[in-house]
Amino acid sequence: MSKLGTGALFPSKLQTFSARPSTMFGLLPTAVSLAVGLLGASVPVSAAPLAGPTVKLDSATVTGTSLLGIDRFYGIPFAEPPTGNNRFRLPVPHPAYNTSFSATSMGPGCPQQEIDLPLPAGLPADVVDLLLNTVFTTIFPDDEDCLTINVVRPAGTAPGAKLPVVAWIFGGGFELGSPQMYDGGSIVSRSVALGEPVIYVSMNYRVTGECSSPFTNAGREMRALIVTQCLAFGFLASQEVKDAGVGNLGLQDQREALRWIQKYIGAFGGDPTKVTIWGESAGAISVSLQMLANGGNTEGLFRAGFMESGSPIPVGDITNGQKYYDAIVKQTGCSGSADTLQCLREVPYTQLKAAVDASPGIFSYQSLNLAWLPRTDGVFLTDHPQKLVQQGKIAKIPIVSGDCDDEGTLFSLSTLNVTTEAQIRQYFQTEFLTTISTTGLDSILSAYPQNLLAGSPYDTGILNALSPQFKRIASFQGDAVFQAPRRFFFENILGGGNANVWGFLSKRFKAVPILGSFHASDILNVYGGGEMADYLINFTNNLDPNGKGKTITWPKYTTASPTLLTFQDGLIPQTLSKDDFRADAMKQITQVLLDNPV
Repeated sequence: MSKLGTGALFPSKLQTFSARPSTMFGLLPTAVSLAVGLLGASVPVSAAPLAGPTVKLDSATVTGTSLLGIDRFYGIPFAEPPTGNNRFRLPVPHPAYNTSFSATSMGPGCPQQEIDLPLPAGLPADVVDLLLNTVFTTIFPDDEDCLTINVVRPAGTAPGAKLPVVAWIFGGGFELGSPQMYDGGSIVSRSVALGEPVIYVSMNYRVTGECSSPFTNAGREMRALIVTQCLAFGFLASQEVKDAGVGNLGLQDQREALRWIQKYIGAFGGDPTKVTIWGESAGAISVSLQMLANGGNTEGLFRAGFMESGSPIPVGDITNGQKYYDAIVKQTGCSGSADTLQCLREVPYTQLKAAVDASPGIFSYQSLNLAWLPRTDGVFLTDHPQKLVQQGKIAKIPIVSGDCDDEGTLFSLSTLNVTTEAQIRQYFQTEFLTTISTTGLDSILSAYPQNLLAGSPYDTGILNALSPQFKRIASFQGDAVFQAPRRFFFENILGGGNANVWGFLSKRFKAVPILGSFHASDILNVYGGGEMADYLINFTNNLDPNGKGKTITWPKYTTASPTLLTFQDGLIPQTLSKDDFRADAMKQITQVLLDNPV
């Protein structure tokens, strides 16, 4: 077997890698030479914290921690626990705080289940380490009572300071993640250094799961990477869910957290009129969907959006998830119930967990055709997201949005057994686009041919070809779920009169074998102390990413000049490029997905 990166084909058999860091972004030492400079900025120090700062919320005194110029208030409940009969229901706002409490540690992540990320045998250890320090890690502890919010501010910020607020929504395919994975102190510290101080807020929200998992670590020698997949609690989908008006609960949780910010951020010194919502992957998709809620009415909850690898996606009605719902109902013994949704609220946890374990996850064979994700529910989303974009039912606010160059590589590792033209046709028809016509399928296969030179990771020639179809599938998935929706988003909002749009492309880590500039690698450019943090801070303060700390002027994206700020490796870290790559292919794939939403 040849080494990775030689262009030779590799067997389709995958190993599952199992190791787990306790947190991320430098909280554990990393051997990744490519990322060491970025990760170091967020390594915590062991100095003793100062006396805790306090804030007054209603009649309660809330005590946080202060260290190295940063005040932190962690684990504040913003909604009633979504437990018992509140399971599968809209979030209930937290009542007035009337008992003082300590807010010195983050609340548990919403319950999550371990799954295995399949990686090819022989993947270099540094690449696995890099993945361990970006997005794929297990978060503990977890609990069904998880709707908490965290506030990080410059030390000593007084009520009435009216600092701009950046509200982080974590990603993870609507299946995994937690605020515990990210250190907002690095953002706040950098904002102070720039003279553009901000308050950082991060929120929990129900992803797709509820379960508990034992701590598992098989050792680095086994190269086992355990990640988290959550079950259906945040995005249960069916006709029953639609009829009850309880779809997209994860998005509703986010909305409730944003309402909490409006009510209480002033006590921490924040300005509720200057909130920017920011997310990556599912978090970025969430930002875009918050822009689509209520016909584009923000309710005054935010004034700008910053999106990394996520735009309104080609999803259809919530009843498209019926088969997954029916499977859970059958396996839990709720089939005979007159109210299957209520039965699922009451079913014992262990029984429910056993039923949903079989749900396909983000790294399963069907990959980005997720079982549980936001869909049109008639309440939060009144139509398919991309149709709402076309109709102009979207908040006209300043936005920044962009993607990594090789978004699809990581999600294509589970399809290495697809090696022939006949097999890829079958894959699309049975796993990814089950309603696609022969004409539509021909269009996609023509737009994304079996050509190693055109596949992803891009610009790597014949290298990184794990299978005859790997680079082809990776190119399709990256464009279908990320690049094409982002370009469609831009074209429509510009046509609708939104003149304040900035776009970017991250081509960092291009030399990573197999994966290239993989999905989530741009997170290191923000939390790791990179230039993106400066652009984010400027944008939060001034609704323009340009300003202090910039190394290149970032022009607005326009129809006449669709320019992307491009982050790249080498001596010239940033440049400007034109957003015209794979133009015909993306037009075809956009139309096919509009006709065949998942």
